[in-house]
Amino acid sequence: MKNALVAFALALGATAIPHVKRADTIDDTTVLNFALTLEHLENAFYSDALKKFSEADFQNAGLPSYARGRFSQVAEHEAAHVAFLSKALGDKATQPCNYSFPYTDPKSFAALSQVIEGVGTSAYTGAAQYITSKSYLTAAASVLATEARHASWVASAVNKFAGWSGALDVPLGLNEVYTIAAAFITSCPSTNPTLPVEAFPTLTFTTTPYSPGQTISLEFTPSSAIAGNALYVAFYTGLSVEYAKLEDNQVLLPKDLRGQVYAVVTTSNSAVNGSNTVAGPAILLFEFNSAGKLI
Repeated sequence: MKNALVAFALALGATAIPHVKRADTIDDTTVLNFALTLEHLENAFYSDALKKFSEADFQNAGLPSYARGRFSQVAEHEAAHVAFLSKALGDKATQPCNYSFPYTDPKSFAALSQVIEGVGTSAYTGAAQYITSKSYLTAAASVLATEARHASWVASAVNKFAGWSGALDVPLGLNEVYTIAAAFITSCPSTNPTLPVEAFPTLTFTTTPYSPGQTISLEFTPSSAIAGNALYVAFYTGLSVEYAKLEDNQVLLPKDLRGQVYAVVTTSNSAVNGSNTVAGPAILLFEFNSAGKLI
């Protein structure tokens, strides 16, 4: 399972990103539609897999006997989130896109579920700052709590890893979340509302396996605009950002990284923003056992 999780995290940076119409402003409606875009993705992810794999398939893959039943409950939650947000948005609600998910069996589906639920948790955490309506903020917090429970359950009860990355979760920006989510989107209806997002160039870590304190290689397509600039990799862990110098497409991983970590290439070594982000985010996974030791 560890290898499957790492493979998904590495593969997310290797997919072409579809075009999306960009909104010029961020208001409550656009934030809710951004959330609905993610919920449509999760809804399709679970419903498609449950149609494909039976309970016997889950058990033959070596997953716990209760796994499929609980995943069915998660699927019901995601469908409820779609219905809830769609009702709130009315005729302004975005419609589902077409998706492609790279799982091949129940075990790889469970591995990808852990990654997607982690991203969903970080997405809601990061988007909360843009919501002005207290009632919408409360509703988003309710969904966030459920997404975090999903992430914890999949990681611990199914994949047998820690149910958290640490004391604090990573808040991801809208552009960063869309860059990750777009790896699963093949096309969207042309009538969908505009979103306040743009995708960054993809970032892929090519060294596997990897561990904290190790120098690893990465790939991205450099822009002519960064010629001559020093480059860094920013690692998002909890509410902290750690920076490491990028030299010859290699970077030294900080020794204290744990759980689901996001990395971007940037020209800054002190404050990442949309204008100085070069590529990413990519996802790195540092699983640890009940004693806190890396697996």
